[in-house]
Amino acid sequence: MKTMNRREALGMLGAGVAGGMLMRGAAAREAENGRPPNIVVVFADDLGYGDPGCYGAPLINTPNLDRMAREGVRFTDFYCSAAVCSPSRAGLLTGRYHVRMGINTVFFPQSKDGLDVSEVCVAELLKEHGYATACIGKWHLGHQPEFLPTRHGFDYYFGLPYSNDMDVEKRGDPPVPLMRNEEIIEQPADQNTLTRRYTEEAIRFIGEHRDRPFFLYLPHTMPHVPLHVSEDFSGKSKGGLYGDVVEELDWGIGELRNALQVNGVDDNTLMIFTSDNGPWLVKEEHGGSAGSLREGKGTTFEGGMRVPCIMRWPGRIEAGRVERRMASTLDFLPTFAGLAGGAPPTDRALDGEDIRPLLLDGTGRNREEFHYFHQGQHQAFRSGKWKLKRPYKGRIYGKPVEHPALLFDLEADPGEQHNLAEAEPERVAEMEAAMDAFWASLQPLPANKS
Repeated sequence: MKTMNRREALGMLGAGVAGGMLMRGAAAREAENGRPPNIVVVFADDLGYGDPGCYGAPLINTPNLDRMAREGVRFTDFYCSAAVCSPSRAGLLTGRYHVRMGINTVFFPQSKDGLDVSEVCVAELLKEHGYATACIGKWHLGHQPEFLPTRHGFDYYFGLPYSNDMDVEKRGDPPVPLMRNEEIIEQPADQNTLTRRYTEEAIRFIGEHRDRPFFLYLPHTMPHVPLHVSEDFSGKSKGGLYGDVVEELDWGIGELRNALQVNGVDDNTLMIFTSDNGPWLVKEEHGGSAGSLREGKGTTFEGGMRVPCIMRWPGRIEAGRVERRMASTLDFLPTFAGLAGGAPPTDRALDGEDIRPLLLDGTGRNREEFHYFHQGQHQAFRSGKWKLKRPYKGRIYGKPVEHPALLFDLEADPGEQHNLAEAEPERVAEMEAAMDAFWASLQPLPANKS
């Protein structure tokens, strides 16, 4: 397939805009008549809290994300479910902490395991309610046939089965493959074209399924290192190569929005943009920024797990809203199930909750709590504005890290600079007890999968 340049892609989407605008009224009537909303989740890889313009990036230009924030809600306290790739994706798709599934580390090309078919994936739930489903992008939940997206409720898959740096010769990795459904169609994948090709595939899926509800899960390969960008965006950003990559992702957001409008489904589509974890800071200029937050990917400090999140649904989500209450990717499955007119599974513990009241009405949620796990350890706990981080001694991406028990007031100190543990011993004890009780409720945990 010929890869379009930027002008051609914009021209293709611009053609027929007038017809698309005429269709918007029909889409609005369909929403009123009970057709469940389309759901689009764009999931960046290693994008930091401080990387989009609307989150304070000084050098990276993200006009489409900024516009999405103006037209929807921007979360300030939104969490991915884990600080690294595979566990984070498992949490998003199942609504469950990854430790419940034994997915505590990332999968490699040599891994024999993946997301077990016994887990209920959000795509499976939505298919039961008539949704067309597609996963376009990085999967990273097992590359063996039995673990691929097509075995977890997705009608269609196009993308890389794992991270784009997993081609280490001395480890025995093969060249990174690009797959369509369950077949390798290109190896090694041309990574300079991935962001554009993912976007084109997503646009095609939207057009082909505009007459029925659809769920589009778009987990981008970028800006995970090694960074790759198309010629149209290379050398254009003041933020260097990393900025080029993020600006091409932002372009894709604009193209998706245009496609929704052209196909007359914008008014009945919930569109979400977020990231799988914080920035890979050890990559220096090739890594992103956590803004004012502490640390990044691979840690349970805020910079590792608090990520940008923007949600847009014209006419349903209040435009320009800034939401300061907690939410996370664990909330996606129960929320999407509710939007589809169904319910989440009741035969297993879920860790997220249906946040439709928070999203659509601005009311509160039932639980203002979040547990931070990394490498199978229960490292931290947030309750309301308070966060307790247990003592730690180890290495994170080769960097020695050691600290005592830490207690932070995240409302006053989101950068986690002022330890209040000694001043609040009773609160520390109370939160430690809550962590112990939650950990006990998880036992026994499955063995680690890798």
